[in-house]
Amino acid sequence: MIKDNLKEVESNISKAIAKAGRKESDVTLIAVSKTKPVEMLKEAYDCGIRDFGENKVQEITEKYPALPDDIRWHMIGHLQTNKVKYIADKVYMIHSVESEKLALEISKRAVAVNRVIPVLIEVNIGDEESKFGIKASECLEFVERIHDLPGIKVNGLMCVAPYTENAEDNRKYFKLLKQIAIDITNKNIDNVSMDVLSMGMSGDYEVAIEEGATYVRVGTNIFGIRQYNVNN
Repeated sequence: MIKDNLKEVESNISKAIAKAGRKESDVTLIAVSKTKPVEMLKEAYDCGIRDFGENKVQEITEKYPALPDDIRWHMIGHLQTNKVKYIADKVYMIHSVESEKLALEISKRAVAVNRVIPVLIEVNIGDEESKFGIKASECLEFVERIHDLPGIKVNGLMCVAPYTENAEDNRKYFKLLKQIAIDITNKNIDNVSMDVLSMGMSGDYEVAIEEGATYVRVGTNIFGIRQYNVNN
């Protein structure tokens, strides 16, 4: 199942890349493996996937030792400051930085393990009360406050677009995130690049790619419906 699902997702990604006139190397697929058992991750790994996204610290710490060490783990969910210490030496990138307090803690823990951790600023692109993230209008100011912290490198932006049945509804949000990245780039802030746009999930990743996504986070379309009774 996973092999066939991946083939379909990767084919759709390639078509969206071609439609947008971009290169295959511009976009990386993150397999969102939250709630999924190690066996399913191994199957995706055997199909060539090396980037996996998790929402919970506990799942990263449990799966990390059971899987090959060339996997790049992405923390894509809300991250509590008191749990940063458990993943500072394990994650490739943290996508969900949305407070100065969290940025300070990541900085502290990264320095402690002699790392520079790539981070993305989570933007609440739809200004939804139910979601975490910096307001779009406050993103530049936030980046300017945290850019020079030791042990972190601001590599771009992340968003979770509003849920919709029609992917086209989210095109405006992906365009907005891209524009914010351009505006920040134009400020030439030290230790800041906007090379990464983490946007687009199972329902809208093709539209996100057309609007500039460099990471797409796909779970359900690869692994099937999530089992929320696992590790919850």
